[in-house]
Amino acid sequence: MTITYALNEIEKAAASFAGYLEESGMKVVIFNAPMGAGKTTFITQVCKVLGVTSVLSSPTYAIINEYATAANGPVYHMDWYRLEDEHEAIDAGVEDALYSGNYCFVEWPVKAEGLLPAHYINAHIHIVSETERRIEFNLS
Repeated sequence: MTITYALNEIEKAAASFAGYLEESGMKVVIFNAPMGAGKTTFITQVCKVLGVTSVLSSPTYAIINEYATAANGPVYHMDWYRLEDEHEAIDAGVEDALYSGNYCFVEWPVKAEGLLPAHYINAHIHIVSETERRIEFNLS
């Protein structure tokens, strides 16, 4: 599936994506995109659609952020960019989040691919222009 969106309409794209998540029943989503494509921005908007009530921030240095929701349980947002290896990811508690049954969004999954569950949604964000993005996603 593909969603193309203008950056000023990201909320609508995030709502469509969240609807796909609910329909698919999948909880783990990996995001592949170049630096600056808007992974964190898109994930933040999806979290808002899912009802996150806590303050949203980039997990670049923390590796994993846990956000509270009123109805969906915790939502996990991970950024594996700074990981040295899978052992560091394990020490950070990544596996607990990945296999928790809660929504889990992962940026830079290539850093610890061996820890990913067998099935997840694979999302690629493409920079179409300075003001437009395209996200392609499928079940993996």
